[in-house]
Amino acid sequence: MNRFISRLMNRYTKLPRRLLMTCTFACSLMMVPHIPSAQAVGIFGFKEYAHYDLKPFPKWKNVLDTYKDTPGDCDNGQLNACAYAKWEELVEELKGKPKKYQLERVNTYINLHRYILDPINWGVKDYWEIPKEFFARFGDCEDYAIVKYFTLRSLGWKAEDMKIVVLQDLNLRIAHAVLAVQFDKKEVVLDNQIGLVIDAKRIRHYRPIYSVNEQGWWRYKP
Repeated sequence: MNRFISRLMNRYTKLPRRLLMTCTFACSLMMVPHIPSAQAVGIFGFKEYAHYDLKPFPKWKNVLDTYKDTPGDCDNGQLNACAYAKWEELVEELKGKPKKYQLERVNTYINLHRYILDPINWGVKDYWEIPKEFFARFGDCEDYAIVKYFTLRSLGWKAEDMKIVVLQDLNLRIAHAVLAVQFDKKEVVLDNQIGLVIDAKRIRHYRPIYSVNEQGWWRYKP
């Protein structure tokens, strides 16, 4: 197995750094013991295999443990501190609204925030933010997906209806992450690269690697 992984990684040494990071993590998943599960057709038409142990995802586990942390007072002088308060106002505004409207507003609102890479923002290759960090310092693709996830959870959406999907963008040749939501008998995608909430079946250039929510994680194969 180790020799196979070594050969596989050698093939990706010339890929962009963000894609290489995803390939590295994907290879590490190959060494995680597989828990047999019913095979199903998942997002973008790929086969989906369920697992229920989140130990391979310490960054996501940390998010789940700390996402309710709130920032200090809005007037404390910290960068963008008041953005968190505005997000809380958005949640209150959207409560009780039609679900389709909630999806569209959440996607549009979060996408307004500035994109910034983790090495610049945090000085590390990969960092998963909780909402208070995103609204204080902005973030990259998985951070948009995380904040959208918890915004919808605050509005009463069920965890089992949502997944944060880490994937490869075959057009841009980079790693990417989106939020996938089960809605109206289909799976829709909330994406910081796409302004509209879109049916996953309309997207042809994304190759899913894994997805997570509060209940477990899923691996994908063609």
